Amino acid sequence: MTSYVFLALVAVVSGAMNAVAGGGTFISLPALMSVGVPSVAANMTSTLALCPGTFASAFAYRHDFRPFGDASPILLLGVSLIGGAAGALLLIYTPSSAFDAIVPWLLLTGAIAFAFGARIGDFLRARMTLGKTALVVVQFFVGVYGGYFGAAVGLMMLAVWTIFGARDLKAMAAVRTLTVSVTNAMAIVFFIFIGQIFWREAGVMLAGGVVGGYFGARAARLLPPRTLRLGIAWLNFAMTAWVFWKAYG
Repeated sequence: MTSYVFLALVAVVSGAMNAVAGGGTFISLPALMSVGVPSVAANMTSTLALCPGTFASAFAYRHDFRPFGDASPILLLGVSLIGGAAGALLLIYTPSSAFDAIVPWLLLTGAIAFAFGARIGDFLRARMTLGKTALVVVQFFVGVYGGYFGAAVGLMMLAVWTIFGARDLKAMAAVRTLTVSVTNAMAIVFFIFIGQIFWREAGVMLAGGVVGGYFGARAARLLPPRTLRLGIAWLNFAMTAWVFWKAYG
């Protein structure tokens, strides 16, 4: 019973983190592992448990949905859905040792891209054309990452969109939340099919994730864009440093 209460509280915090900036998996995943769930199964269970919370966040953001770049939100959703399916299949056939080793480096890439995305985008746009096709291709691979691991995938989406010139952070946050939701939902279909979900733990965390996701999104809408951007950047680097310490410390 103590473990279930612990997981429920962790899910509230994780859901709120996903709504504000992403990265809730960095709390939910180690929490599940600490109560005895194996790492790959814990990742799958965490994805299932937090997915309804991200949909709750998307509902809270419903007034902020609008286009913010060359590609429509519907196109980004579709591409992410396909990428999420590919990433889920990749995870199913990845050994646990390889899964643990690659994650910190993916997160570091996302942290750098988001923190310096505007400058990187200006540099690249001065030397090449970054159009709709390039955005769709990159979005597909972000979707693969989302289906494969999921932690901070929302931050990576914001990083990519920033590089491609997007600046409306509230619109990006709304589309990001819904896109992460559908990417995770596609991955969950595969996770359920192979039977590695720990259902009791997932059920306990699901309710907490919904509560945290909805109220976290409502709180995030009240923050100034610059404050939100700086908070996301610092949170991303902090989470990345923690994961490196856990993997190599």
